[in-house]
Amino acid sequence: MQENAPLLDVRGLSLEVARTGIKILKTISFDVKAGEIVGIVGESGSGKSMAARAVIALNPPAVQRTAGTICFEGREIGGMHKRDLQALRGARIGMVFQEPMTSLNPSMTIGRQLEEGLRLHRRLTGRERHRLIVDMLARVGLSDPRTALAAMPHHFSGGMRQRIMLAAVMLLKPALLIADEPTTALDAVVQRDVLELMVDLTRENNTAVLMISHDLAMVAKYSDRVVVMSQGEIVEQGDTRDLLRAPQHPYTRKLLSALPHRMPARAVEVSPMARITVDGLIVDFAARRSLLRKGQPKRALNGVSLSVMPGEVVAVVGGSGSGKTTLGRTIAGLIEPTDGQILFNGKSVQPSAADYADYRLNCQMVFQDPYSSLDPRMTIGSLIGEALRHSTELTSKEKSARVAEVLDEVGLSAAFATRFPHQLSGGQRQRVAIARAVVRRPQFVIADEPVSALDVTVRAQVLKLFAELQRKHGFSCLFISHDLAVVEQIADRVIVMNNGVIVEEGSRDAIFDHPQQDYTRKLLQAIPALFSTDNGGVELGWRFDEVGRKSAGGRP
Repeated sequence: MQENAPLLDVRGLSLEVARTGIKILKTISFDVKAGEIVGIVGESGSGKSMAARAVIALNPPAVQRTAGTICFEGREIGGMHKRDLQALRGARIGMVFQEPMTSLNPSMTIGRQLEEGLRLHRRLTGRERHRLIVDMLARVGLSDPRTALAAMPHHFSGGMRQRIMLAAVMLLKPALLIADEPTTALDAVVQRDVLELMVDLTRENNTAVLMISHDLAMVAKYSDRVVVMSQGEIVEQGDTRDLLRAPQHPYTRKLLSALPHRMPARAVEVSPMARITVDGLIVDFAARRSLLRKGQPKRALNGVSLSVMPGEVVAVVGGSGSGKTTLGRTIAGLIEPTDGQILFNGKSVQPSAADYADYRLNCQMVFQDPYSSLDPRMTIGSLIGEALRHSTELTSKEKSARVAEVLDEVGLSAAFATRFPHQLSGGQRQRVAIARAVVRRPQFVIADEPVSALDVTVRAQVLKLFAELQRKHGFSCLFISHDLAVVEQIADRVIVMNNGVIVEEGSRDAIFDHPQQDYTRKLLQAIPALFSTDNGGVELGWRFDEVGRKSAGGRP
């Protein structure tokens, strides 16, 4: 490779589906230099992941290259023998995939999985491999790396699994690391820790990084240059700070305008009775048994008390394991509490109560992953209509009309009623999940991370839709999220949880502008914020710093 030549040089790359001729990438060109971090951003379907996978020839067999070159360290990837490609993957180019639980083998111990790459690419003794693995696991923050070697992937949290994936990749000290959405669905503090770790590890070895993400704040913070993609084309690229501050292409400005932003505080009508009241809620999970000993039960919720007023949107935030989702599922009746009580319109909610069925019909839930919560064998019309199955006040004709009405409300035509979930995009499936929740006109909706896996523009559309439906039908909402920017846009009141207890609560403005607890402040400062500039761009800043105070009164 020539001196000062790019480590990775992609020129005029085009990909298309062989049978249909559909163009996936259209003559794209970019490069990555040694030690440089380059971010690729764009909406779902823009071709980001396909471009990254093409670098290591991991595209599906039906996708073929029709034009262009991919040169890594001066060698053309396309002309490599299969044996040479296998030697390149892992040893010189590593990849961290979006979901570590699916990329880690669930049937193999962590030690075996980390040793696999060293066996393939390094001539080392078993003792040398063991030492390197233990040292790397300690380096990525595992408190007991030797014990971790015998553990399975499901024994670890999402953040820890992502750390283990980084350890597996960086053990081989590759020249290029491809990170495909490395922090999706992780909470604020864990996102920061994982990305800081990734940057530290790559700097130690002068490893270049190609980072694919829809999180513009993270790209702004950690990348040197950014590539903006839309519909298989690169519409703009350049220095990250300059490009985001003064974007030239309308599509880039569209992406930036879709970022969540704080709306004026709503005036929630005061009611003498809360829609939902939770008093002293305790949830214990059974102990995990082992062959030689019985473990201790885990207390997921420890005396939680809160209320949600009619028409109010209350957001619950906190780190992974704080009890957010357990709280939502317990209120929804999906988890049985150990102690405490839940009141709906002032009446105690008990499975044995005569009006319990009425409560369950009036309390609906939007789950985090619509693909796993929607039955793949049912049509969209059947999935939405299922929520009306126990409705006695509507005739069959009226139920069909209600399904058509709610499809229209969520921005989908009546034609979608005959389709199946796999025929819809992620954003469309989330709209269906919301339609299922609101079709009965419930009084209370629990939304558990409803936009965590959506790209910037789709997320903005779904949030706008959710807010419009909430205003139109007036349901109360418990909005569970780790995305603080989303919470800042949609919430009236915010509850902060940590280790199963509420550490702080208050109005949205009070929590975001004047947090009282150190934990809340730590959450808010964990993720960089993007503040609007006068020329349609954004500027990187941190909450409570000088940029934040100068930009729109400290509001992103």
